[in-house]
Amino acid sequence: MQRIIEDEKEKTWGMLTHLLALSLFIGIPFGNVIGPLIIYLVKKDEYEFVKEQGREVLNFQITWSLILIISTILIVLGIGILMLIAFGIAWLVLVIVGTVTASNGNSYKYPFTIDFIGKTGLMK
Repeated sequence: MQRIIEDEKEKTWGMLTHLLALSLFIGIPFGNVIGPLIIYLVKKDEYEFVKEQGREVLNFQITWSLILIISTILIVLGIGILMLIAFGIAWLVLVIVGTVTASNGNSYKYPFTIDFIGKTGLMK
C-alpha cells in the first residue's frame, strides 16, 4: 500500500529530485542526472521519501540518457532524429508527471526504467 507524505519539507525535497532533471535545459551536461543525484546524496538519510524517489529518478534519468545517446548515434541511419523527438517528448512528460505526483506527496514509479540504483540494482 502506498503511503502519502504529509511533511511539506519532505514533499518539497522529493519533488525537487524530479524537477532538477530539467536542469539539462539550462545547459548543464548530464544535469538530468547530476541535479537529482545531489539532492539524493544530501537528503536520502534525512527523508525516506527522498531516498525512494531519488532512486526512481536516477534510474530513469540514467536509462533515458542511454536511450538519448543511442538515438544520437542512430541519426546516421536516419531513424535517430525521430527517436530523439519521440523520446524527448516522452521524457519531458514523464518528468512533469513525476514532479507533480511527488509534490502531492505520492510516490512515482517511472515506466521503462532499468534498476541501476536500488534494492535489486547494480549500486545497492
